[in-house]
Amino acid sequence: MNLPELFFLAVGLSMDAFAVAICIGLTMTKATVKKSLTIGLYFGIFQAVMPLAGYIFASQFADKIIAYDHWIAFVLLCFLGGKMIIGSFKQEEKPESEFSLKPSQMLPLALATSIDALAVGVSFAFLRVNIVPAVSFIGITTLVISMIGVKIGNIFGTKFKSKAEFAGGIILIFIGLKILLEHMNIFSL
Repeated sequence: MNLPELFFLAVGLSMDAFAVAICIGLTMTKATVKKSLTIGLYFGIFQAVMPLAGYIFASQFADKIIAYDHWIAFVLLCFLGGKMIIGSFKQEEKPESEFSLKPSQMLPLALATSIDALAVGVSFAFLRVNIVPAVSFIGITTLVISMIGVKIGNIFGTKFKSKAEFAGGIILIFIGLKILLEHMNIFSL
């Protein structure tokens, strides 16, 4: 796999994380570099670790994981999206309404947006890709793109705060639905 192919693969894999980062940025009062970096690190690390895990365990678990990865991503994204939608209807204005960067919130999102990368790691094993540079490149690309997504979301979130959390929840559910439908060969972009 050459560098341009790896670049396009890394960007493609990071698009779900980018969309979720925009949603998180929508709910923030201020997207600081530290918050953006934290989000980027969650997504980047998972996007790097998942293909590595897929590469390592390709022969043992490929059929089982690939058969259910879309359902796992769908359930996690719908659950978190539903929580955001329900939260958007709360009338109280308090600082806690900002998206939490605690592991209990971030880990499911990072996992859900990186499950497809597991299958990529499986294919890397069959293609005999030099895995360390490949997963490093994917992780760094996702980190940068996610940080940009947080900032973009935050710019729009400060202008449209009342509807931001609701829209973010809807987007997460659509991402989950898109993943499910693509894997069922019903819809493809």
